[in-house]
Amino acid sequence: MIHPHLDAPLGGMPALPSFDEDAWEDLLNYIEEKRVIPIVGPELLRVETDSGSRLLYDWLAEKLAARLAVDVRALPQPYTLNDVVCWFLAARGRREEAYTRARTILRETNFMPPLALRQLAQIADFDLFVTTTFDPLLEQALNAERFGGSPTTEVIAYSPNRVADLTVAREQQQRPVIYHLLGRLSASPTYVISDEDTLEFVCALQSEHLTPEKLFHELEHNHLLLIGSNFSNWLARLFLRMAKRRRLSDPRDVGEVVADSQSPQDRRLMTFLQQVSVRTRIFSGAEKFVAELHQRWMARRGRDGVASTAAQPQRFLPPQREMPDNAVFISYAREDLPAVQKLKAGLDAAGITTWFDLDRLESGDDYDRKIRQNIARCAFFVPVISATTQRRLEAYFRREWSYAVDRSRNIAEGAVFMLPVCIDATSEADAIVPEKFKAVHITRLAGGEVTAEFARRLQELTAAKRT
Repeated sequence: MIHPHLDAPLGGMPALPSFDEDAWEDLLNYIEEKRVIPIVGPELLRVETDSGSRLLYDWLAEKLAARLAVDVRALPQPYTLNDVVCWFLAARGRREEAYTRARTILRETNFMPPLALRQLAQIADFDLFVTTTFDPLLEQALNAERFGGSPTTEVIAYSPNRVADLTVAREQQQRPVIYHLLGRLSASPTYVISDEDTLEFVCALQSEHLTPEKLFHELEHNHLLLIGSNFSNWLARLFLRMAKRRRLSDPRDVGEVVADSQSPQDRRLMTFLQQVSVRTRIFSGAEKFVAELHQRWMARRGRDGVASTAAQPQRFLPPQREMPDNAVFISYAREDLPAVQKLKAGLDAAGITTWFDLDRLESGDDYDRKIRQNIARCAFFVPVISATTQRRLEAYFRREWSYAVDRSRNIAEGAVFMLPVCIDATSEADAIVPEKFKAVHITRLAGGEVTAEFARRLQELTAAKRT
């Protein structure tokens, strides 16, 4: 993956591959092509506590020990979360209690996402994140940096008793995804807080019937950034082998960067990687790596002239899972999604709250009830007319149109509710749409490009509705 130069070995330690300018250039090129997946570990979770800046899991170990009445004097120093949990279980503590207490402790806090996570979130070319931590800080960082705090990021969590995979292939993703590989914070013992948990998860992930196939396909065929994982010697070897699904010495087109403070100090691990996994590169320090990567990525964006928001096309922000109050409901045929994304981006830029169903499930009573309720309470209804809607004489969007027409019967004559738009050259006279659509002005927005006039009209209508 990276063309390294080798630092001179120190004190008999194996030479450590590091990064020169060509290496950074290669990495940035791969990132821009969306061929890199960051795998985030606990070394990036530096938070501000009452006792100063600390790693989250060190702080949590201290708080959990107090909640579980663990005698920390009997633990190795400095003790870890695993040490606390093991002592508690050895003292005949109830296993489930450790997990629910950890959840309570974290829910009682309000830590800001660490700088390193915010820097990773700002690298917009990252669309799939894997985390080996169970906390919500990465999710919070992504939502804050990309979506103004809106809970838009898709979050998936693995558990041996509940195998969850990526919902769609990566190229079909419409929002960034975080995959919690070792479980997600819960009141149940479905996430890793001890070495025994890690063992169970790793064994399950290698099982033929318990592997998230879509995720592992992406890990196998993309470059990986293992940042701050601090895996032990054999766990690091096992994780790399598991992700790549072949002997590490076999020729392959993709590689890995391991960036943390522990791996470079592990002489046996370094020797193994240098002898067997020539596509693996080492960087000492997780936060340092993220800071330099972020600085170089931002500099490249500025150099290429795409950092300026004035020069960029409007950015598509995926709709929230639940429709906000008084939103503009966009109804469309699934084939027209690219134009609808452009339409939403233009309206978002004009300060207009919009919503549409991104997944287009088109089945089930619960789904239908949700759509009907959203149409019943939306501020305005924007049906998207196109050559696709002309072809599709039977589709779910036509049911949405019917629900909107039903609601319009209760709306005063002359009051605006439906604002149909046409995104191509479809003739208004020939459009296969409800007559009520033809009774109002159909706006032409070629390819979904929002005009200043249409944005201004919706702004005025929205403002009038609030008064």
